[in-house]
Amino acid sequence: MYDVILAPFVEFGFMRRALVGCLALLLGATPIGVFLTLRRMSLTGDAMAHAILPGAALGYLVAGLSLGAMTFGGVIAGVAVAILSGLVARTTVAREDSSLAAFYLISLAVGVVIVSTRGSNVDLLHILFGTVLALNDAALFLIAGIATITLFGLAVIYRPLMMECFDPGFLRSVSPLSPVAHYGFLVLVVLNLVGGFHALGTLMAVGIMILPAAAARFWTRDITPLLAIGVLGAFLSGFVGLLLSYYASLPSGPAIILTAGAFYLFSLSFGPDGVIMTRLRPHRHLEA
Repeated sequence: MYDVILAPFVEFGFMRRALVGCLALLLGATPIGVFLTLRRMSLTGDAMAHAILPGAALGYLVAGLSLGAMTFGGVIAGVAVAILSGLVARTTVAREDSSLAAFYLISLAVGVVIVSTRGSNVDLLHILFGTVLALNDAALFLIAGIATITLFGLAVIYRPLMMECFDPGFLRSVSPLSPVAHYGFLVLVVLNLVGGFHALGTLMAVGIMILPAAAARFWTRDITPLLAIGVLGAFLSGFVGLLLSYYASLPSGPAIILTAGAFYLFSLSFGPDGVIMTRLRPHRHLEA
């Protein structure tokens, strides 16, 4: 058992770094994913993940595969898309989801064009799919810092954020904190996508954010257990996914996301609120 499960992490430093990076990433990203699912904004996370690509690509053009330049560019691009889509939704007849989709598609195309015309195929794959097995100290500190900021930020806006999840109209009518909670939350989404971008790439970063959170919903309806199960599921997905990539010689990022997908399918089937258990549970009937 030791040789199969623990030996790769004990013997190889890159495996330990990848595991630590996944743990730091999921501590911030998975709670964000839980609130995205509660707010019915799961696809918004996917859109924002693509929106950071042109900023990261410009950072790459300026400084190469520089952690600081690509991080700064990704944050600026993601925040700009979030603000622009919100402004369009509030000043025109367009809905926020359609304006966000428009801006993210433009951003994705611009980013891919920049990297493909000025860089190599290896650089493009690095940006799209990440290199979790090649995380250095600077990347680990960045991801850990983002997780710390995220947890602190969620603690500050927790109450208005919870109210906005279930009744945003009521929050707007009784408190001036609605815009703070909304845009503050979007900033935290962008920060975690940028952190996930360095480990899993723009195409995979949203997977570790949404899949464990969506899976946790089939096990509980209370917010605290929801957060705990989501984080636990994300950690198991990272741990098992790294082992799968090690033994099966698979790309590490997709292996982690596939493992998270398997956790989601298992929860969908066998969770207390999943398909099978819901059908087996006796239903109450009205009694006279």
